[in-house]
Amino acid sequence: MSKIEFRQVSKRYSATAPLTINHADLVIEDGEFCVFVGPSGCGKSTLLRMVAGLEDISDGDLLIGGERVNDLAPARRGVAMVFQSYALYPHMTVRENMAFGLKVLGSNAAEIDKKVRAAADILQLTPLLDRLPKALSGGQRQRVAIGRAIVKEPRVFLFDEPLSNLDAALRVQTRLEIAKLHHDIGTASMIYVTHDQVEAMTLADKIVLLRSGAEVQSKGSIAQVGSPLTLYHRPASLFVAEFIGSPKMNILSAQLSAVSATISQAQVLGAHFHAAVDTQALQAGAAISVGVRPEDMRLAPGPGANVLSGQVAHIEKLGDASLLYVSVNATTPLLTLKVEGTTAQAVGSTVHMLCPPEALHIFDEHGDACRRTPELPA
Repeated sequence: MSKIEFRQVSKRYSATAPLTINHADLVIEDGEFCVFVGPSGCGKSTLLRMVAGLEDISDGDLLIGGERVNDLAPARRGVAMVFQSYALYPHMTVRENMAFGLKVLGSNAAEIDKKVRAAADILQLTPLLDRLPKALSGGQRQRVAIGRAIVKEPRVFLFDEPLSNLDAALRVQTRLEIAKLHHDIGTASMIYVTHDQVEAMTLADKIVLLRSGAEVQSKGSIAQVGSPLTLYHRPASLFVAEFIGSPKMNILSAQLSAVSATISQAQVLGAHFHAAVDTQALQAGAAISVGVRPEDMRLAPGPGANVLSGQVAHIEKLGDASLLYVSVNATTPLLTLKVEGTTAQAVGSTVHMLCPPEALHIFDEHGDACRRTPELPA
């Protein structure tokens, strides 16, 4: 059993310090791949280290496989951790690094050799078993660190930003290897800490987005839990909406002009907008924020309903797509519009941007999301 349960878990480093983790309630099911993501200082690694037994829990209970482990020694928790820094012994070969933990536990030589060879096959390390770490690339070293975790056959795998030291190509390759590992070892739960949204969206069965700063004290540490597409399509708050997605969501100050259970109306920077959002909990005239993702906006032939106009201030040509940064007025931050391929627009040109009703999000004055009415992927 590898189910992990956080029950009102809190952490503070001294009696007078603010809570680093505030009443985290979370269940990670058997075999689930859960990614912790959030801004710097939100406590992602702290939560991970609590599971490993490297951080004490100030309040609440942590259970692994139904057993309370608050006071259980790290070696007895059935977890294995992969660190950002690889943490390989430089004087040991790949084989010796992978076998070291089992030797400490007193496993016999034949069993160790069998497990090391099996892990090396999974991670394509067999030709490298007799090399020292200094003869390996960064991606190979990280695979050795993962292999060292695999041979322990843990109930829970913990990854603490394991790809952040790799270049872009190696990150993609190693990310695919971790995804394959999860598929091949489906019984072990995995918790993965990252600040990279692509890693979070592509690897996770479940994303846990953590807050930082003053909101941790008032609202708790966890901002939203759900599948990657749930957080993308149905963010629970303005914070989640702006954090998930790259480039990030455009947020516009607006006023709600007509309340509806299906199609609400708002005034957005002088333009009349329809939004497929349920605003029955609000009142007409309320100050709101309207959100629209850059990839959901489209170029329009001219002004009209759900259309914003502005001048192109900057263009980023990415090859498969172009990002247009558009100034709509002197006080509103630049809006980002993503178009496919290479754009024909030029800096200084005027563009008209259609924001489809079904693509819009509405947030109340407290930053809480109103329910979107279309059926969207989960």
